[in-house]
Amino acid sequence: MPHRNSLKHIERIKVLDEYTIDFYLTRPDPLFPAFLVIGIVPEDLLKSGHSFNDKPIGSGAFVFSHWPFDEQLFLRRQADQQLFEFLKVTNPTVRVLKLLRGELDLIQNNLPPEHITYLKENKAIKSMTKSGSNYTYLGFNLNDENTSQLALRQAIAYALDRDKIIRYALGNGAQKANGFFPEQHWAGARLSGYNFDQNKAIELMQQLGYSRQKRLQLTYKTSSDPFRIRIATIIQSQLKEIFVDVDIRSYDWGTFYGDIKNGHFQLYSLTWVGINTPAIFRYVFHSDSLPPSGANRGRLNNVLIDQLIEKAERQSLTEQANTYQELQEQLHRLLPYVSLWYEDNIAFFQDDIHDYRVSSDGNYDALKHVQRLLPATKAQGAK
Repeated sequence: MPHRNSLKHIERIKVLDEYTIDFYLTRPDPLFPAFLVIGIVPEDLLKSGHSFNDKPIGSGAFVFSHWPFDEQLFLRRQADQQLFEFLKVTNPTVRVLKLLRGELDLIQNNLPPEHITYLKENKAIKSMTKSGSNYTYLGFNLNDENTSQLALRQAIAYALDRDKIIRYALGNGAQKANGFFPEQHWAGARLSGYNFDQNKAIELMQQLGYSRQKRLQLTYKTSSDPFRIRIATIIQSQLKEIFVDVDIRSYDWGTFYGDIKNGHFQLYSLTWVGINTPAIFRYVFHSDSLPPSGANRGRLNNVLIDQLIEKAERQSLTEQANTYQELQEQLHRLLPYVSLWYEDNIAFFQDDIHDYRVSSDGNYDALKHVQRLLPATKAQGAK
């Protein structure tokens, strides 16, 4: 499993009773609670051949109700037996129209700026925005003869005008990122970003032997989501100015993600969602975490990076902060990723929807508390 390398310090697990288990670790790990979000599959169901895709199980505030087809899922809230319907609507314009017609109660994120502006001007629809912590990046294949060159990765980093992308493509709905975590995070580092410098980028490309007459061809893979294709097209245009011709290839999610895990790419862009602790660094950058044993998709293999990750794992939280900052400085120098931005999270919902709150990582936990309040004239005392 992908998490095996991150969890190999679990020595054994002891079941105390139906609701309690003890984890025995080979070393102290103050960040271990962060791994408890990983689902645990019951052994008896696994052995019985239970189909978890058709009959998912869990222990949260919602229970699985039914799943008529891929684009429609029903969950039931245990607290009051309220039924929730989830619909997959890939086209953002159709999502907006369904919201305006009352066919949807709530939509969140993944909308182009013009749709966001339009909905914010509609007084019948409520909106809520929160600064995001989800980290969007440009990834490189470090085994590729071209993208393995540090000077090329630096040139690409300097060539990207993130301010313009954020202003015009994201509607100022993001903050520039220089690393996995914002500076205010306890493990965050103060890093000098690769700010837009086209002249510096051209200089690096010329040192590599490229010019307007001799151009570099690179392939950029992304999902088939229209918004992600738009971002890829802007990046393509900006890299063209530094003698890099980018071939954009968009795929359905399964094909795209499969290629990334298998190393079949030169450039790609993805977002890490819900990352709260620096335990992620082993999963993403340690040389033992190559897929399928982890998420080191760029195939980074660096002794110093491995040593810093392993050093931090032996330290207290106070000591870890300094080591993780040093680790991020080294990653910033090596550039296995080009940090792009933390996208804001924005939700639009019907006027009668109450108690919904947008989270920094865009999760839907607030559905545990959300209510529909009917006008008093229609339902006295209704919740």
